[in-house]
Amino acid sequence: MPARSPIRLSSGPGRFVAVALLVFLVVAGSATEARGAPSPPSAPVAPQSIGVRLLDVPSAQARDPRSRLYVVDHLAPGAVLHRRIEVTNTTASTAHLTLYSAAATIADGTFLGAAGHTANDLSTWTTVSPATVDVPAGGASSARVTITVPRDAAAGEQYGAVWSEMSSAQGGLTEVNRVGIRLYVSVGAGGAPAPDFAIDSLTAGRTPDGRPIVRAAVHNTGGRALDMHGTLDLAAGPGGTSAGPYAADLGVTLAVGATEAVTIILDKGLPSGPWTARIALRSGLVERVAQATITFPATGSAAATKATPTGSGSARRVVTTAIAGIAAALTAAVALQRWHQRKDQHVS
Repeated sequence: MPARSPIRLSSGPGRFVAVALLVFLVVAGSATEARGAPSPPSAPVAPQSIGVRLLDVPSAQARDPRSRLYVVDHLAPGAVLHRRIEVTNTTASTAHLTLYSAAATIADGTFLGAAGHTANDLSTWTTVSPATVDVPAGGASSARVTITVPRDAAAGEQYGAVWSEMSSAQGGLTEVNRVGIRLYVSVGAGGAPAPDFAIDSLTAGRTPDGRPIVRAAVHNTGGRALDMHGTLDLAAGPGGTSAGPYAADLGVTLAVGATEAVTIILDKGLPSGPWTARIALRSGLVERVAQATITFPATGSAAATKATPTGSGSARRVVTTAIAGIAAALTAAVALQRWHQRKDQHVS
């Protein structure tokens, strides 16, 4: 079995970069060019490296944070889709880059790019034009990605990557550096399968060096792969103390139907507890919130504690907005009443 290469959010020699791409839902037999808002600036490309980013983001998807991080598209059989990308070169010399698509998989909570030009169905549907480009030092060049889904393509979600690759010979060895754009493509008639997930349990533990750690077991209950991020807060601790928020470990990708652990590492000096742990996790526009009572063990891991759902961030934002609206209406009513009182006093 060929070695697999993880696509990571970093850059530099020997490293890989995951860069955003989001595409429109298209109908069978059509060709769609992504239009709308310009792509947000990507993270600065490290010196002496190559980078890749989108040149635009569909305005219909501009509110979705995931559209700025990963490929998320749903295509009908027979659909053709076009996207523009840009490759950059911060090395001191012209970079000869090869642009191509290859297979990818999701395993053990990680999005894995296959080695070299390993193919799958999605990569054979995907072409990049031009296939090679010479980018001057400090320069950039654009290319077009085209995905052509066969009319007899089977329904389901597939994964791949579009790579920008640079090779150099050093001491008889060839060093290959490449940066990639993740491709998450769902195929089927009608709308895209809905994404969803559940937070099943929280487990308190300690790292080998004694730092408190919380692992959230997250189950993908929807029809799309998910890329998780979020925060953990602690409340009702010893003496009524609270702590957080703590950022969840990024990079966890859940395949459809999979359950994986999202890890949060906390401050070493935290009391053992008990604590009320509240975790809010998101993938794109989907957010789920849950809580459990946990106590950190002296070493190792405690038993998993079932997490109780407490709603979603979007629901809380609706309530907050409604409360703000009611408060504003009450303020306006009071002001109007006072104005009438002053007006009546002036007339009399």
